[in-house]
Amino acid sequence: MAKIDNLKMSSLEHRLKGILPRIGIRPVIDGRLGGVRESLEKQTIEMAQSAARLLSEKLRHPCGLPVECVIADACIGGVAEAAQTAEKFRREGVGVSLTVTPCWCYGSETMDMEPLTPKAVWGFNGTERPGAVYLAAVLAAHNQKGLPAFSIYGRDVQDSSDTSIPEDVKEKLIHFSRAGLAAASMRGNSYLSMGSVSMGIAGSIVQEDLFQSYLGMRNEYVDMSEFTRRIDEEIYDPDEFKRALKWVKENCPEGEDNNPVDIQRSREQKDRDWEIVIKMTMIARDLMVGNLRLKEMGFGEEALGHNAIAAGFQGQRQWTDHFPNGDFMETILNTSFDWNGIRQPYIMATENDSLNGAAMLFGHLLTGTAQIFSDVRTYWSPEAVFRVTGRKLSGVAENGLIHLINSGSAAMDGTGEQSRDGKPVIKPFWEVTAAEAGKCLDATLWREASLGYFRGGGYSSDFLTRGGMAVTMSRINLVKGLGPVLQIAQGYTVDLEEDVHNILDNRTDPTWPTTWFAPVLTGKGAFRDVYSIMANWGANHGAISYGHIGADLITLASMLRIPVCMHNVAAEAVYRPSAWASFGMDQEGADYRACAAYGPLYG
Repeated sequence: MAKIDNLKMSSLEHRLKGILPRIGIRPVIDGRLGGVRESLEKQTIEMAQSAARLLSEKLRHPCGLPVECVIADACIGGVAEAAQTAEKFRREGVGVSLTVTPCWCYGSETMDMEPLTPKAVWGFNGTERPGAVYLAAVLAAHNQKGLPAFSIYGRDVQDSSDTSIPEDVKEKLIHFSRAGLAAASMRGNSYLSMGSVSMGIAGSIVQEDLFQSYLGMRNEYVDMSEFTRRIDEEIYDPDEFKRALKWVKENCPEGEDNNPVDIQRSREQKDRDWEIVIKMTMIARDLMVGNLRLKEMGFGEEALGHNAIAAGFQGQRQWTDHFPNGDFMETILNTSFDWNGIRQPYIMATENDSLNGAAMLFGHLLTGTAQIFSDVRTYWSPEAVFRVTGRKLSGVAENGLIHLINSGSAAMDGTGEQSRDGKPVIKPFWEVTAAEAGKCLDATLWREASLGYFRGGGYSSDFLTRGGMAVTMSRINLVKGLGPVLQIAQGYTVDLEEDVHNILDNRTDPTWPTTWFAPVLTGKGAFRDVYSIMANWGANHGAISYGHIGADLITLASMLRIPVCMHNVAAEAVYRPSAWASFGMDQEGADYRACAAYGPLYG
């Protein structure tokens, strides 16, 4: 059993430079003084305050800290007050803009003109004052000026004295704000490439235009020799290393070594490999976000880090032909806990697949949960499963499965050993208990790397994901002449009978973590059947996030101007800026045309 008695929740902290983005709320009003404006001030301010309370209560940043809302100093009745509010929002670090009103206002004079901020307008649905008329007028202004905005309008008419927020309005306010904060959280931060291109994988050919023009991020680079330098020159916290080594020995049991006996590494070599992979983990983290302890040791430059919100490690083959692989490092960083306690996961892409890293980042920013990096390895049809096992698939798996498996770097949260209401889940780290972390550790073995793949040794995590979890697989692909596109597949993890799992798993590398995935089918297009999903998936990797978050991903993609080329989200759940309706009656074709017309958000 894992020895996790001293595994505590780390303090909630923002570990990157700069402040967390805030939601700016703009109460707009009919500017006519002499009775009109005065009669609306109280209702308008209360509307803004209600929205602020809702969003502050319901939303957290991925680091666990609550989301803060900034309300304009006064209602906005014209351009002067709009300018004053814009200046306040710049000072206060507002990254998402929400305009609210119960009445008619002067559209182009009161609208938010900041081009880089995701924005929405909530027009109160009441008959006493035409909030809906303003909503339509100001959205027309947004569309005419090329500043897309999301429309929020309640389905049912409310009385003017009703200060409650209807459930459908709450849903849109939260949905928009969550995606807007995800977009704003990437801006100004870095993707750190540790090494370069891994085995010709296109995703590790890092395209700066994606990160800079679409995500508003910087690109940073270090050669993998920086790991060697820091190991040799002991540029890491020696006290933390001792503590980490002890923790690993107590909580990370080795599994069976599947290598032929004549090439297996000695116990001495394996112990040395453990020391190296632990140091690699600490070094990668320090490279991403810095470490003040290094400054105390005399390494002031190294202490700063690269302000990386996500990173990738090349590994194969220039590193792994000689040194232990990065599987342990990637697993621990992607997991919600380590020897320092329960803490926010880091986003670390295997093989420096920056496109999968970006999809993992989307999922983490939207949910606060750890992400599973995986190969989209094999489609198993019901017929093929029956042929090799003699068993029929049933339940959500009756139409076939996709075997998600990679070389051991999937977050241990992916075991499904966390629970809510007795069901397996992946929680935001601030909800994870020490006991749940212990269960994740107990469900994970550490297997000696296949020396045919990894000549330098190392350790791969080996676990089987529990079935019954709603999950979403996503991936960004780059297409020449088109740019980035996003793929989304919602589905469920599946439990197979032990002997069926073993037969299927042993046909590939059984030392790697497995997730059996049954996508939700729609009966048409790429989701006609499971084979079609596999056939249309654009790359060899996928990012798996807990929950059916496809609608959030679609909203986020529209903010960034990345079209969605495949998804199985219900049409009524798709939420994009109002301007998208002007680009044609076919919902997904309109998405492509709108993204092309507006271009990348930061381009």
